[in-house]
This record gives sequence, structure tokens and C-alpha cells, in this order.
Amino acid sequence: MSLDVEMLTVGPLAENCFIVSPEGGERALIIDPGEEPDRILATVEARGLEVEAILLTHCHFDHIGAVAPVARETGAPVHCPKLEVPVLADIMSFVPMPGLGPYESYEADETVEGGEVLELAGLTLDVIFTPGHSPGHVTYSVRGEDAIFSGDVLFQSSVGRVDLPGGDGPALMRSIATLLDRHSAETLVHPGHMGITTLGAEKQSNPFLGGLAA
Repeated sequence: MSLDVEMLTVGPLAENCFIVSPEGGERALIIDPGEEPDRILATVEARGLEVEAILLTHCHFDHIGAVAPVARETGAPVHCPKLEVPVLADIMSFVPMPGLGPYESYEADETVEGGEVLELAGLTLDVIFTPGHSPGHVTYSVRGEDAIFSGDVLFQSSVGRVDLPGGDGPALMRSIATLLDRHSAETLVHPGHMGITTLGAEKQSNPFLGGLAA
């Protein structure tokens, strides 16, 4: 089996929403629907997919702004990091600047906190607790596919910012080290912003990972 991954870059902060399914499959997952729900839903419809679940890596507004309309239209349950359920339930109270939104809040259907194994859409995903950018942040790792969906932990030549409420620089570095330890260098990193990369490329050349490369 291999993955069929479509990346939609949405919203004012150019957030990456992913539509993920087994190659040739009819069931799919949506990861981090941040904005532009009509575009996300149109893509799902055009591909003839049934959305089995919506997975959230964390609850910063740019990753969850389209959750409510997408969940309502698809009927798919939303899996939210447990520590960040209150943010999803009251999105606008956590938007850091005026002029964004309004976004509709949503009560999470399921919670994750790391350690779970999810069997969804014909895929097996390990949920890995990766705090640092936000307190409850998780990464979704697809078993047997050398693929992770890492939200705002790790980017091409950069890492997630830690100057937002609940940010923790040492915790972020530990989270990245966990991902490096658990996965091969060939593992594709599908990040919340910027382009797709690999763990090996970032370990070798990411200027923020000098202390981990050794």
C-alpha cells in the first residue's frame, strides 16, 4: 500500500491542510482543515472520497478555522489533542490579532494525547505527543508508509515557533528528537507550513537542529 496525499495550502498564514487516503481508496482523512472549507470540501467531492475522520495536530486558529463546517458537511468525527479541547471549543478567544475570522467553534468528538493507535480509512496511525509549539501538540505517523503529519513541529530548514502561549523550546527539541529516533531518514514530513521534506534532510541541514545532528 502507498499513500495518496493532497496538500491544500489555505488561509492568510498559508497553512497546509492534508487529504490522506490509501492509494486508490475511497475513504480519507482530513488533517488540520485551517480555512477555506468550501475549497477543502470541493476537493473531497471531486475525488469521490468519503471522509472518515478529521485529525488535528494542534489548535492554533490557522489549523482549525474550517473544522466546524467541514465536520458538519462530512459528518466525520474530529480528533483533537486533549489539552487543547478548550481552544477548539472557543476559537475566537484565542485568535491573537484582529481582522481574522470569524471562526466557528467546535466541541471535539474524540481526544488524543499520544500513545494511541488509530485505525481509520484503511490506515494505521500512531499518535505521538510532540509538545513545544503548543502544549498538546501531536504528530500522526502512518505505519508502514514512512510518512508523518507533523503540524508545526518541524519545517523545511526551520522549526515551530515557541513564543506563543504555552510554547516551550526545550520541549520542542525533545519532540523533534523523538520523531528522529522513531523514524527512518527517508520519512516524509508533511508540515503545517511550507513544503514537504524528509527527516534525513532536516537532520543534516536544518540550522535549528545542530544539537540533534550529532
